[in-house]
Amino acid sequence: MEYLAGKREMALEDKLKILTDAAKYDVACTSSGVDRKGDGKSIGNCVAAGICHSFSGDGRCIALLKILLTNECVFDCKYCRNRCSNDVPRATFTPEEICTLTMEFYRRNYIEGLFLSSGVIGNPTATQELICRTVWLLRNRYRFNGYVHVKAIPGAAPEVIQQTGFLADRMSVNLELPTAEGLRTLAPNKHRKSILTPMRQIQTGIQVNRNDLTLYRSAPKFVGGGQSTQMIIGATPESDYQIINVAESLYRKFELKRVFYSAFVNVTGDKSLPALPGGPPLLREHRLYQADWLLRFYGFRAEELLDEKRPYFNVMLDPKEDWAVRHLERFPVEINRAPLEELLRVPGIGVKSAQRIVAARRSGSLTFPDLKKIGVVLKRALYFITCGGRMMYPVKIEEDYIVRNLTSEKDRVRFGSDGMSYKQLSLFDDAEFTRPVTVIERQQTAVGQL
Repeated sequence: MEYLAGKREMALEDKLKILTDAAKYDVACTSSGVDRKGDGKSIGNCVAAGICHSFSGDGRCIALLKILLTNECVFDCKYCRNRCSNDVPRATFTPEEICTLTMEFYRRNYIEGLFLSSGVIGNPTATQELICRTVWLLRNRYRFNGYVHVKAIPGAAPEVIQQTGFLADRMSVNLELPTAEGLRTLAPNKHRKSILTPMRQIQTGIQVNRNDLTLYRSAPKFVGGGQSTQMIIGATPESDYQIINVAESLYRKFELKRVFYSAFVNVTGDKSLPALPGGPPLLREHRLYQADWLLRFYGFRAEELLDEKRPYFNVMLDPKEDWAVRHLERFPVEINRAPLEELLRVPGIGVKSAQRIVAARRSGSLTFPDLKKIGVVLKRALYFITCGGRMMYPVKIEEDYIVRNLTSEKDRVRFGSDGMSYKQLSLFDDAEFTRPVTVIERQQTAVGQL
């Protein structure tokens, strides 16, 4: 607490304005994984989907009360708006002020929980102690039982991280950049080992606590919502192949709940950072999130999606479509016989719709109208499936043909064909068959074959 002594007094509203704005670049917040109801004695609850969110213009999901403890920092990371050499307004909350804000926002029904991050003030342990003190006050003095997500500060004393873990629902340790080389280049004060050490500690604590809860139901929960991390995308030259392999390794070795990808925004103007004339790489971020979903829920491996010869995702297709058109030898899949694992690899079929297909076909054979009712996106799936041995329309199982039908003409003009395997229509191609076929033409063809 001595690091807060002597700080210039500032109105709470002014602090809030500075520290909510400073927190917007941290996307590693989520409310999933916790289902704790109100106990009748405390304020707030943490039932599933109970956290209020706001959506920014570029599609990011941001918790309403998402703040920094402080935007002062002893580090000088080149990509960070709060780097110590940057001339920006500085502010620091006291633990009591954060508690007051959280309770007042909650009473007004603005929020259901708190996401608290921080710059490093003084040293990592001192900062973690302030975070821990804040959450302790919320839980014990203010009886706040809602969702709390806080940061574990790399380099902080393990015992303080441990204490914080018994108070918070979720903790996150930001990986910052995908590789150690990138970290050395843009954040020379930070080290990969110091980041992975608290990540491993939290993982071990969750595993031990899981065993304790099996033996003693009354044992306090340790980071009940699991841990997450964030990687900045586009500040360093790593390929999508490298990034997705790092994410897969984190899920496997550290049992993370989520890896968040943050499109790089140049807020410091440092000359060593990329210029990004086209703006933040938001489409690349989107493709990485789609691939991440395939790793977590669809049974894909990173090496299936990309490799060293093809290190970047296709901008025209989502990763699942891209994988499918490159593996046409595995299609079409017969809906009424294919196992769940094969159904999950069909574009247009999600996890829930795949499970519904498996359940519904026990009662009889499924047709294309049945699939539409189940929730299958047929405009994407029809190139890869059959029902009763027949396709929905006469289509050609050929990469160029399928890609032209999956993408709009506007996208093809926008992105061009550099790096693609899709060929230009030649004078000798069958124009009637290779051009995109309209829905009306498909229906006419189907009727003509009846």
